[in-house]
Amino acid sequence: MGRIAEKFAELKNKREKALITFITAGDPDLAVTCELIPVLEKSGADIIELGVPFSDPMADGPTIQKASERALVAGTTLPGILAAVRSVRRESQVPILLMGYFNPIFRYGIEEFVADAASAGVDGVLLVDLPPEEAAGLKAAADAHGMDVIFLLTPTSDNKRIEKVARLGSGFVYYVSVTGVTGARTKVAESVFTEVDNIRKQLDLPLAVGFGISDPEQAGKVAAVADGVVVGSALVKLFEEFSGAELKSRIGSFVAGLKAGMVKAER
Repeated sequence: MGRIAEKFAELKNKREKALITFITAGDPDLAVTCELIPVLEKSGADIIELGVPFSDPMADGPTIQKASERALVAGTTLPGILAAVRSVRRESQVPILLMGYFNPIFRYGIEEFVADAASAGVDGVLLVDLPPEEAAGLKAAADAHGMDVIFLLTPTSDNKRIEKVARLGSGFVYYVSVTGVTGARTKVAESVFTEVDNIRKQLDLPLAVGFGISDPEQAGKVAAVADGVVVGSALVKLFEEFSGAELKSRIGSFVAGLKAGMVKAER
């Protein structure tokens, strides 16, 4: 059992849900990313998604697009991200997955990437533009190295797609709660709760919900029906406003507030 599965099992035993936090690796640079991962963990993040910056992030809204641009300007590369994860593993065993697009991994070489990522301590990968139908090569390599491949479901996913993702995915399933690009929203659509309940009945894997969740109240509402809550843009927005010690403090407080909102709703 990998770190992601272990974390969900641990939380289930405690009757808690997973807080999954997203930050863009290399924003503003990889040294800061390494410093922030322990802050996220200590503040309540159960699983950490590191965004792999890409020059054409078609699924991302303005906030994460800008973060990718900042990271690329800083010279962030996929090998550099793997080195950063390896460094973090000296002090932390928090589950870490890489989220991004297929192109950087294709250029790296699928088998080489999976081998290097697993060796560095990466627990899973989620590629927003690689559907299950096209993921056989990545899945085979990941299975051989004990690394999870997480797939997406959306409000437009039919039962056939749900069945395929349930069969081929591992770690958890990521449900995109809205159509369109990433970005914080002012409220969670009521339809999410019915959709999540329906999908969970068809899955053995944990189901995490993301896209648009931006505050403790929203996180708590989603935690009441899902196994995990993913928060990205609202967290990445802080990188536009703060730096240094102030950034760490703001991120720590924000994540702690999200976790508290989830625990309150769960209890």
